[in-house]
Amino acid sequence: MTSKDLRVAVVGAGMMGADHIKRISHRISGAEVVTVVEPDEARAKAAVADLPEATTRTRIEDALEKDDLDAVLIATPGPFHEPVLYPALEAGVSILCEKPLTPDTETSLKVLEAEQKLDRPHIQVGFMRRFDEEYQALRQLIASKELGELLLVKAAHRNPSTPPQYTESMLITDSVVHEFDVLPWVTGETLKAVEVRKLKVNRNATIQEPQLVYLEFESGTVAEVEINVNMKFGYQVTTEAVFENGVAEIGKTAGLKQWHEGRWGGKEHESFVTRFVHAYDEQVQRWVDAARRGTIDGPSAWEGYLVAAACEAGVTAQQTGERVAVETIAKPAFYN
Repeated sequence: MTSKDLRVAVVGAGMMGADHIKRISHRISGAEVVTVVEPDEARAKAAVADLPEATTRTRIEDALEKDDLDAVLIATPGPFHEPVLYPALEAGVSILCEKPLTPDTETSLKVLEAEQKLDRPHIQVGFMRRFDEEYQALRQLIASKELGELLLVKAAHRNPSTPPQYTESMLITDSVVHEFDVLPWVTGETLKAVEVRKLKVNRNATIQEPQLVYLEFESGTVAEVEINVNMKFGYQVTTEAVFENGVAEIGKTAGLKQWHEGRWGGKEHESFVTRFVHAYDEQVQRWVDAARRGTIDGPSAWEGYLVAAACEAGVTAQQTGERVAVETIAKPAFYN
């Protein structure tokens, strides 16, 4: 590709899509939003309100045909990713697909099959935690063996509340989905099995939660993930790594703290938008830079498939109370 800006269509103008539109338009370089694909007319108009030259479309096919696109950023809910991925792959454009790749392994494998008809991987999956500086530092520490072997990981994923349509399985597929990607990446290990333990029910919740999700890795290392999404106080994602010779922790909220009138405290994050803002910016910038070089720079569709397999095992473990093995196909050479 030449030095011109990457011409991007953002598909989906909800909270995530609108955030990416602002990011591309105001915080990163080398790309421009030329099209927003969104069937809700009011939402589409709001998304391009300060982008006078951008068009709106209701179908990805129309955008690919009419708008001279270089790239597509998919920010719709997971069940709507697959119908966008196929025409984007056929058009040969670069793709950043928010998590999950697709909701299950059957459809993820179909996407892998379609992508392997091309000359190289075109899909990068939006597991943004890999671009967070603290996760990167923890990964380096684990690999260095500076504190000895990693023995145990304790993680927590906490939200203030969930919408009415939130279901129990979404604890796995919408929240722990991130740990299914980032913890194997951080530890450098392959996920072997998943177990779920259900705890005393939070009366703020309409589903049975909080829950503990146990990730078992090939070496015997175990990660315990607390998923707790109706805690009211804020949005919090933390990770503690226990080694032979010490402990490391990431994710605690930083910022100004005050001591006043016999009380002390600060402000907690309220959503992913602020907690991972720098990770999202870094992810999209590196995707843009890679797309202009004709490659990707982040999790591939293969990693998206692995997470889909982990989610399937997790939901089964949640339903049965049993330890469930994570089963996957052999990695195609296309993704090596």
